Amino acid sequence: MTATTSTPAASVEAPPTTAVFTGIGVAAPGGLGAGTWWASVLRGQSGIGPVTRFDASPYPVRLAGEVPGFVDEDHVSSRLLPQTDRVTRLSLAAAQEALDHAGVDLAALPPYAAGVVTSNSAGGFEFGQRELQALWSRGPQHVSAYQSFAWFYAVNSGQISIKHGLRGASGVVVSEQAGGLDAVAHARRQIRKGARLVVTGGLDSALCPWGWAAYLAGGGMSTCEDPARAYRPFAEDACGHVVGEGGALLVLEDAAAAAERGARVYGSLAGHSATFDASPERSGLADAAALALADAGCVPADVDLVLADGAGERDADRAEAEAIAALFGPYGVPVTAPKSMAGRLAAGGAALDLAAALLALRDQVIPPTTGTERPAADCPVDLVTGTPRTGVELRTVLVLARGRGGFNSAAVVRAP
Repeated sequence: MTATTSTPAASVEAPPTTAVFTGIGVAAPGGLGAGTWWASVLRGQSGIGPVTRFDASPYPVRLAGEVPGFVDEDHVSSRLLPQTDRVTRLSLAAAQEALDHAGVDLAALPPYAAGVVTSNSAGGFEFGQRELQALWSRGPQHVSAYQSFAWFYAVNSGQISIKHGLRGASGVVVSEQAGGLDAVAHARRQIRKGARLVVTGGLDSALCPWGWAAYLAGGGMSTCEDPARAYRPFAEDACGHVVGEGGALLVLEDAAAAAERGARVYGSLAGHSATFDASPERSGLADAAALALADAGCVPADVDLVLADGAGERDADRAEAEAIAALFGPYGVPVTAPKSMAGRLAAGGAALDLAAALLALRDQVIPPTTGTERPAADCPVDLVTGTPRTGVELRTVLVLARGRGGFNSAAVVRAP
């Protein structure tokens, strides 16, 4: 009898689950609601102006990007008002819009199929300031019991989860301006683990005296008093950034589940990577971008648009321009920074750029960078300025973000 052996068939690893965006909610300078905000961006209408949320006259910086027309009582119940900071109220409004746009029946999902992953950097600063004032002026008995959680940067995820019954895996990511992309990447991981839907993105709001003191201590803020020239990414005479509030929340879904219910798809999260600057001498932004492209299975020639971080500071802008040019060649790909109309929104900034990328793919238009007439000579990028660029074919967009302290993040979104 001849002995025989059999070789087991090689296992074939299933391709990773595709995650797609099906809803967009925006609360940002320039417009409340995705449609209103996007229309203002395409008009080149800036949301930067004099601070109105507190008296900024004693400070050296008096401009900010504020969310217009937001009436708290229109978006938050009377029961929740005393429990929440402005950033949580903005987050609840953006989440509601995103879910409404997605058109998903949450009640029809399995109990733990949907979750929330947001990013936030400052927490409820305004709420915390008010309670500190009560503590020092009136005594501890006058500090609200809600201070125990209303200040916390994870409270936005929690309140959104409670309101909509999203009981699946949830969390919060803290990496400043990079946080919006990092949160969405974490949401994609949950989709790949079996979640059907995740509300994700980021918002921040700390436009109060206590928050302003922190921003000023951090440095880099523009002291220019002309709203049109205070924040000018990649400009020769860039003089710093303007702080803003708000951001965007998105509905990220399993592609098969979205197709099954006939959902409208804005695009897919094709790739992501994050790096950290171990030393100030070398930025990891270029590596993050290259790794995100590799994760998406594409090469630089596939990218049709880059949404830049656009710090508005000469050294940082030069470093980003060099990273983009190293990957795509000098002036090798259209670049834009529509945050020039909103300011830097901390955790909300990159999430808002993701919303811009998805709407650019939908409308086949590149939103402009305002304020900057042309990039500086040492910033060799094809910066779209003044008015939107039309007549383009957009299929793949790279979004870049840098967070204070060394965080770098890059995401690739692809048209459906």
